[in-house]
Amino acid sequence: MTNNAETPFLDFRKPGFSTRSKEVIEARSENWCARTPFGFAVLRHREVGLLLRDKRLRQGSYAWPVTNNLQGSFAEFWSRSVISTEGETHRKLRNLAMPALAPEFIESLKPAFDRISKALTDKLHKSDTCEFMQDFSIPFAGLAICTLLGLTDDHWDQLSSDASDLGLAMGLDCKSYEATFNAACDRLMILASDLIERAKRGEDQTSYVARLVKQAGEIGNITEQELLDMVVISIFGGVDTTRSQLGFAIGLFIQYPEQWQILKNDISLVPQAIEEIIRAWPTTTWATREAVEDFEFQEQEIKQGETLHMLVHASARDPAICDDPTFDITKKRKIHFGFGGGAHHCLGALVARTDMASALTALIQTFESFEYCDEPEWLPDSGNTSPIRIPLRYKLLV
Repeated sequence: MTNNAETPFLDFRKPGFSTRSKEVIEARSENWCARTPFGFAVLRHREVGLLLRDKRLRQGSYAWPVTNNLQGSFAEFWSRSVISTEGETHRKLRNLAMPALAPEFIESLKPAFDRISKALTDKLHKSDTCEFMQDFSIPFAGLAICTLLGLTDDHWDQLSSDASDLGLAMGLDCKSYEATFNAACDRLMILASDLIERAKRGEDQTSYVARLVKQAGEIGNITEQELLDMVVISIFGGVDTTRSQLGFAIGLFIQYPEQWQILKNDISLVPQAIEEIIRAWPTTTWATREAVEDFEFQEQEIKQGETLHMLVHASARDPAICDDPTFDITKKRKIHFGFGGGAHHCLGALVARTDMASALTALIQTFESFEYCDEPEWLPDSGNTSPIRIPLRYKLLV
């Protein structure tokens, strides 16, 4: 882009930088984009929507391993995955996964998600305090992905740990964790291979993995490595999104306790509440794109190779489409971009919405109210973010 003096600057490297900060809001009021140390941030809803679907841009995080000099199994996996591929290869991989994640299949998992939620909230009845991430959110996400994969519940802890370790590859200090996330990637590849072989032997005919294997047979040109990669990327994305958004949900309802009472009184608002949670405090704070050619957009020149970060919260709270910047589950809003958009829209969005709905419903039926009983801890509000710990004191429903 041209170095326009009127374009504001946002320092993504600043300690504690938040994509939900006042400086981001001020930058959005000045311009549709801002300069950053890592390319440009796109701040307004209309422009984010247009650029996510612009064919002159490609998915931007494909180059992350090269940019950070990462080597080994994770870097190789990332470069092959559906996230990093484009064109015909990307379409082939989406055609593998999308039928396997058909709405009727995901709906069939809901009783299991409800069972998991109920078992975890039953344990919360034994006390009036908990550390929400360890006692509910992390095990729920791990158990939910076990359900998707057709695994027994006893696998959740290792699965969740490995998914967390993979997440270390996406931080600014990723190089220092290279051995850890490569080892996690190796373990998940072995697990994926075992699951695929089990499905091929006919020992699993109903899980997501079994559906992938069946779909691969129908497509006919899916390699074994592509099958393995699809299972691993599904674990990575599925665990992280659910556990983090549930934690942020708790944080939001503590900030806006009246919204919890509204939700308790009208459980039909759960789907809308989930969308509002993602708008208000997204775990994926931006979707990244890279220009594949020179072009001009909104009077800004964009050069081939330049990076654009589509900010989820800033665009969702753009005054042009949202006249209320607070957290309000009763208001219907325009689409947010928490699951991306365009050709790289998140494949697991419906799974995340469905399992989070089960979890939130169980919590509604458990907590009358809740508050922090110690200081919570959060990762920085940039990139892929998450709660670290959420110490709660709660009052149970009678």
